[in-house]
Amino acid sequence: MCELFIKADAKLWESTTRSLRIDGMVTSVRLENFFWSKLEEIARRDRMNVTQLIARLHHESIDAGHDLGNFTSFLRVCCARYLDLQLTGDIPADVNQSIAGLNAPAILVREREKYH
Repeated sequence: MCELFIKADAKLWESTTRSLRIDGMVTSVRLENFFWSKLEEIARRDRMNVTQLIARLHHESIDAGHDLGNFTSFLRVCCARYLDLQLTGDIPADVNQSIAGLNAPAILVREREKYH
């Protein structure tokens, strides 16, 4: 069983730091390459680049009153939830379909029911 994980391409878990500009402020985000690739996929679905996606997530998190003390963990969980929601069919597997047009409130209700 573990061979599937142990013998995966080591580049997937290597970390890369990217400098981003959010509201005119330069910040650095360090994530494993696997998560960068998922963020790129999520961004492409709604015709954004990764910097635009991260800035939008940052702004909307602040607007929602979230503590951004560990923003990189939040980004990792976003990627994991993206994959999980694809498995449940709540996010279409077709990467050409936008995420912005999905019924987020209904998806969130189903997700909460699943975990409670």
